[in-house]
Amino acid sequence: MSVSGDEEQIEKTIAEDIVVTKYKMAADIVNRVCKKIIERCVAGASVRELCKTADNEVLEETSKVFKKEKDLKKGIAFPTCISVNNCICHFSPLNTDPDYILQDDDLVKVDFGAHVDGFIAVVAHSLVVGASKEKPSTGKKADAILAAHYALEAALRLLKKDNENSEITSAVQKVAESYKCKPIEGMLSHQLKQFKIDGEKTIIQNPNEGQRKEHDKHKFETYEVYAIDVLISTGEGQGREMESRTSIFKKTDETYLLKLKASRQFYSDVNAKCGLMPFNLRIFDSEARARMGVVECVNHKLLDPFQVLYERPNEVVAQFKATVLLMPNGPLRITGGYPVDGDIYQSEHKIEDEEITKLLSTSAKPKKSTKKNKAGKPGEAPAENGEAAVSSA
Repeated sequence: MSVSGDEEQIEKTIAEDIVVTKYKMAADIVNRVCKKIIERCVAGASVRELCKTADNEVLEETSKVFKKEKDLKKGIAFPTCISVNNCICHFSPLNTDPDYILQDDDLVKVDFGAHVDGFIAVVAHSLVVGASKEKPSTGKKADAILAAHYALEAALRLLKKDNENSEITSAVQKVAESYKCKPIEGMLSHQLKQFKIDGEKTIIQNPNEGQRKEHDKHKFETYEVYAIDVLISTGEGQGREMESRTSIFKKTDETYLLKLKASRQFYSDVNAKCGLMPFNLRIFDSEARARMGVVECVNHKLLDPFQVLYERPNEVVAQFKATVLLMPNGPLRITGGYPVDGDIYQSEHKIEDEEITKLLSTSAKPKKSTKKNKAGKPGEAPAENGEAAVSSA
């Protein structure tokens, strides 16, 4: 509960049906757009154009909902990023930045989000360009994709009332190790709240000793919402900045009287266009002026940058992300769940940890009061050949 002046504003949660509806509306848009972008990730495609296409489609689709409520905010919750091979995250080049053209056998991560009235749905999916049953992906790329896929599936099954965030951290680590991979060090999954993509409760993956001591343990509670974000590397699991310039930023709660006129105008535009949501500098009329204005804002902590991070060359990183509502009858996944086919992604490794195998054999769907789950549905334990289950929620 937050207090504003003399009035108490009660936080809106998924205990209200209308809030659930808005989350699902955002999720439906995200799922439709993501499916289209996945299909367009082919050799010869421009990463910049794919990012622009996805963002434009999110804006178009969100504009169609709640048309009569003129003051209701909606749109992009996280700008589209398409990060390839050893690029870990946040690659979304401006028109003035070098583009990347997809090639056969590239490991591609698509990551973005939408919101309706500040209720956020995000998703990430990984694929290898050109991989098929006739031409399966093997080696490191298959290892990373299967590890990230199963790690997310394990996390979804542990995201339940009274479970601790550390249980998910441990499970993700075990799944990654099964495929001779490592989770990206210190990456966080956040609780989602209205107009807040980085809520206080978090789940950390692969923490170093300092992060382990500083990271708060907490239990999950009914009516919470989480963006479960899993990033798995075939390398050492540590991100670093390289030559790619940051294009995505988000407002902070800090205040500062900006000195430069260009910075003040830019910050005013950020407030008007984006509010509290992350944004890409591409949305401004002049990228050059936006580049100028953002510098002072970042230097005085008015904006947080989302740096483009990389793993070592010759390594690859896979990512899967899902938005999950913790309903009274269990976790409800509302984004993602696109198939990861074991005939397409073939690893010589498999999960042998009995606890993880048993966990993955359970359903990730919310409980139904009238019918029992049928055996043999997607979400079962890994097959001997490393076949990946289709997400079951």
